[in-house]
Amino acid sequence: MDAIGKRRWAIAEGYIPPQSTGTSRELVSHEAACILNAGDDPAQIAITIFFKDRSPAGPYRVAVPARRTLHLRFNDLRDPEPIPPGTDYASVIESDVPVVVQHTRLDSRQAELALLSTIAYGTD
Repeated sequence: MDAIGKRRWAIAEGYIPPQSTGTSRELVSHEAACILNAGDDPAQIAITIFFKDRSPAGPYRVAVPARRTLHLRFNDLRDPEPIPPGTDYASVIESDVPVVVQHTRLDSRQAELALLSTIAYGTD
């Protein structure tokens, strides 16, 4: 299958809710980038996080094997530093091969869960 997507993506809205109603991984509030690599070559991904009141963090580096998907929780990023919950941020995701990026948030601060999902902004 031919590679599809773009090499650079932006998610202008980011926020990891600081609380959750549950403790299981499925119910922990989180922010995620779902990355699809439909091509025949592995994707080397670099993520930079931008804040409103401090210098950017990153790059965070992950790989997505060929013809696979990765649901990457921003909550799980640790190197070079964790992203602080309850803080507004934005992200730029760069890949060495075309990929597709979707942004998702689960907000479980209340028993009535909220799920947000949208395609990221792709540019080359």
